[in-house]
Amino acid sequence: MYAKLRNNSFLGLVIIGIRFLVGLAFIPSGLKKLLGERFTTIGTDNPIGYFFEAMYRTGDYWIFLGFCQLLTALLLFTQRFATLGAVMFFGITLNICVLTISMDFTGTWIITSLMLFAASVLLAWDFDKLKPILEIKSNLELHYRKPSVYWEIAGLILFIALIVSAIFFKC
Repeated sequence: MYAKLRNNSFLGLVIIGIRFLVGLAFIPSGLKKLLGERFTTIGTDNPIGYFFEAMYRTGDYWIFLGFCQLLTALLLFTQRFATLGAVMFFGITLNICVLTISMDFTGTWIITSLMLFAASVLLAWDFDKLKPILEIKSNLELHYRKPSVYWEIAGLILFIALIVSAIFFKC
């Protein structure tokens, strides 16, 4: 059944769309951090604002977080390295989701939970690629259609266009 799902062209397009969508989610916030800008204008009298101000003041760590978010987005957009991007996206999003729940972000936990669900779908889609890392033995050798090079080029162009537009429009 897994092989049948993986070879379904429509589901393959849905997965590419999910990769683009979740990658897009990291571009504005990652770019702000990479450029050393504040992520929010919430005051330090609020625990959430205080947390983000403390993160911002770490300097290099703040920039590193932004770099990781942009790298994750790029990997997801490439299709070729999307599995690595999905693993990174899952880890970063899990961290953000736990943070939004533990700090009682009003409503934001719903969005981050949906992002975490999308990350789980991407990991499930690439489960066979993760088996060697997880040391799961399988007698079946499955072969799937890879996204066309056009999707790889489209993803790269889209990523660059989004970065340029985010810088130009100061997102």
